This record gives sequence, C-alpha cells and structure tokens, in this order.
Amino acid sequence: MMEGIIAKYKPITLEEMSGIKLMNRIDTKFVTSVPQLLLLLEMARDSYRVQETGGLRVIPYSTLYFDTSDLKMFTTHHNGILPRQKVRVRSYVASHLDFLEVKTKNNHRRTRKKRIGLDAYDASKVSLRPGTAEPGVSDFLAQRLGVPAASLVPQLENSFNRITLVNNDRTERLTIDTSLKFHNRTSGCDCDLTGLAIIELKRDGRAHSPVLEMLRQLRIKPQGFSKYCMGTAFTRPDAKTNRLKPRMRLVDRLLKKDSVKQEKIIK
Repeated sequence: MMEGIIAKYKPITLEEMSGIKLMNRIDTKFVTSVPQLLLLLEMARDSYRVQETGGLRVIPYSTLYFDTSDLKMFTTHHNGILPRQKVRVRSYVASHLDFLEVKTKNNHRRTRKKRIGLDAYDASKVSLRPGTAEPGVSDFLAQRLGVPAASLVPQLENSFNRITLVNNDRTERLTIDTSLKFHNRTSGCDCDLTGLAIIELKRDGRAHSPVLEMLRQLRIKPQGFSKYCMGTAFTRPDAKTNRLKPRMRLVDRLLKKDSVKQEKIIK
C-alpha cells in the first residue's frame, strides 16, 4: 500500500537534491504508526517530491552501532550529557556502499557527522581496533573520538526502509523510516518495530513548512527518537532506561493501536 502511494509522487534525483542548502536548519522528529503515515503520505502528495535512486523510492538501510562494553555512549545519551558521540557503520543495501560514521552533538546541541567509506566491510568480522581495522579507519577515529577505538565493540544492529521527500519549494527534507528491526549482539535479543514510522523533518527555519500543518491535523506530535538508544532499551535488559520509559510506552501504544487497525482490515 505504501509503495502504491509513493508511486504517485513526482520524483527528484540525488543531483537535484544536492543543490538544496538549508542554511538555517531546524531538525524535528515525529513518531507515529504506519496507518497514520499512510494518511500523511496521501495528504502530502501534491506538495512534495520523492527521492528516486536507481529506480527505487523505498531504500533499504542497515546499521551496526559500536559502544564500550559498559555502554558508555548509550548511558551518556540516556543521561542527557553533552557533548556526546555515536559510532556506527551505515550500509546502503541496494547500492552496496558502507560508511563508518562518527556523530557528535556538542554543548550547543548541534550535531555534526563525519564519515569514511569502507571498501571491504563485513558485518560479521568488522573491527575498529588499531591493527585490525581497514586502512585509514584508525586515523579517522583517533582524530574524532573521545574514547579509545580499541574500547569499542559491535553492540546493536538495525535494518529499516527509508523514503525521502522534498517540498516543492526545496526548503525542507523529510525522511520517513519504516520496517524497523533490531538485533542486539550482546544479549542476543531481537525487537521488531515494523508497525512504527519515524519521521524527521529538516527545514529552513525561515520558510513555511507544508507538512507541519498536516502533522498537526493528524495529531502527530514532535517526539525524540534515537534508534540506537531505543533499540538498546528494547533489547538489553541490563541497560538503564528510566528516562526512556515514556517513549517505550508510546511505542507500545502505537503498535497496539496499529495491530487493532490491521485486525479490523483483515476482518
């Protein structure tokens, strides 16, 4: 159903999108259920174009997050401490491209992402330890990380599908992630959040945003959602989750509501 709606959108290429500069950028996340997302996509069709890459409009991604054995990066984020960092390998599944990324949120709450391409990435064997990492990785991490690279181990995997929309005036981008699944390498636990949709709006703060009014009409409110933190919270029984409990309850409510709607459709 989602693919059918997206097929009705006018496309925009990566080359066209590269010219979009959001100089006064505001980032806002929203969390909702897939049925609500379908309504939003129908409402937004005339005001947005969809990114198309290699003939695909729904793009598969996978991610492997690294952390210390005692989850120092997770705990720092959970406790709201700044500055903080995340380390991950982001894989563009369809195009077979893999990047090691370091995301840093500074004391002014601005996030900066630096990345380096990986030529021989193997998720089952990847290592960031000096002497075993790909060439260039050790220097890349040494310049950007606040902890020793040797202390980082693979912790959490996820996979999801992404749709990227751009408004007709090219003053904002909207990424929509669905089919979200997690596997925790330490605990062995899995978590399936397939019925959830994570929306991130990146816009020029000075410009009108068509989708904001649509989100208000659908009662989809702004809500922070870190895939690493939420995935860890749902798959590591020993992880600290006090401050994440409200978001975890919201996810449970949305998935239960989604399940009820799907049952009604089936009946």
